Amino acid sequence: MPIGPNATAPNKTVILTIILISYVMIVLDISIVLTGLPRIHGELGFSDAGLAWVSTAYTLAFGGCLLLGARAGDIFGRRRMLLVGLTIFSLASLVIGVSQTPAVMIAARALQGVGSAILAPSTLALLQTSFEPGPERTRAVSYYAAAAGVSAAFGLVVGGLLADLLSWRVGFFINLPIGIAMMIAARRYVGETERTPGTFDIAGAILSTIGIVSLVYGVIRSASTGWSDLETQACVAFGIVMLILFAVVESHASQPIMPLSLFADRERSAAYGARALFLGANVGFYFFVAQFLQSVVGLSSSEAGIAFLPTTVVNFIVAMSAPRLIGRYRAGRVLVTSVVTGLIGMIWLSFAMQQASLTALVIPMMLIGAGQGGALGPLTASGIARVPSERAGAASGLVNVAHQLGSSLGLGVLVAVAAIGSQGLQGTELLARRASLAMEAGSVLVAMTLILAVMFMARPRARLENASTTA
Repeated sequence: MPIGPNATAPNKTVILTIILISYVMIVLDISIVLTGLPRIHGELGFSDAGLAWVSTAYTLAFGGCLLLGARAGDIFGRRRMLLVGLTIFSLASLVIGVSQTPAVMIAARALQGVGSAILAPSTLALLQTSFEPGPERTRAVSYYAAAAGVSAAFGLVVGGLLADLLSWRVGFFINLPIGIAMMIAARRYVGETERTPGTFDIAGAILSTIGIVSLVYGVIRSASTGWSDLETQACVAFGIVMLILFAVVESHASQPIMPLSLFADRERSAAYGARALFLGANVGFYFFVAQFLQSVVGLSSSEAGIAFLPTTVVNFIVAMSAPRLIGRYRAGRVLVTSVVTGLIGMIWLSFAMQQASLTALVIPMMLIGAGQGGALGPLTASGIARVPSERAGAASGLVNVAHQLGSSLGLGVLVAVAAIGSQGLQGTELLARRASLAMEAGSVLVAMTLILAVMFMARPRARLENASTTA
């Protein structure tokens, strides 16, 4: 059954459902791990330093293989790579669920990251090629973005409840039946996309993977060693050099893994940068607020997860309303309004965290949820705007790279900032101070997102296209 404008509406509904559930598996899993870490630490006998690798192994494999996974979809077909990604992700989840040693857990998490790197760009590329530009694609992209935002918050709730009531393993076991169901459904309802003739850009793949892995590892390492650590500095510097070499190689490659022409459009380029900044701030929000609620306010894992429900509910409501709002007010205005709302919430939260009170956090957390719900859809749409179908995989991979790099680098920056001026403090006072400083730094990242949105994404599209043409 081919995908394209001739597909029937019911089939498109099924296709969208498959895409969304497949993507939700990735995002939900990342959040579930966060609240399950304390139980994983004790049950498998991880050291304090080794526990970080439960997330780090996944993040490095995911970020490092994204461009490669995206290019594979262009060459071999996006439905085929969707199935491959689902298979790897589901089997790795099963291994994680039955793991009895730290080594098996970390290896399986890395494999799961590879599966996500294949699956994530395949879902977004299929969405782009399955739905016509205009209201139809706007609605689909809004739902896709909503799935990302809501799943991230909902995963904290699910992870906390599972860890307290059942087992952290359940969060991984459920991926297997869901993954099998999605594979069966994809084979039946999703048609294969046209393949782009060509070969892999081996040099580009190696340089991008090494560069991203080194850069992300250095930033993650800085959270525990600080930026004065020589190995941290070396990893970051080496990663930057590799990525510069990668850009040089791509500029001369006949079939680049990341076509530099994707950056020729100012709206798309700004969308990649804005997404990285926005995600950096909001991942920091979840990271620090989850710790604040448990260590300062004194909530349990499940209670801390439930405390995110105001954020989740508002996020969902705004995201579901986004297609109608975009149709009425244009995507640029919705984006700017959403980012402003999130910025107000982030600034408010930085002051509210100076009190060890849950009630003081509710309204700013709701504002942040509203900002996430309204901003991610337009950011995603701008990241794939005016991309030809043969470049859909590369553009989708770049959106996901901006997402992952922004999350990792942004969190590293916020962790570093949170340590400033905390000498002499200890206990809950120290934790509250760090969380408040992190939200102040997050506010700066959101403000930078706002600048990019106003300058390059809120302007009428015709003016942007004229500017790109004359640049």
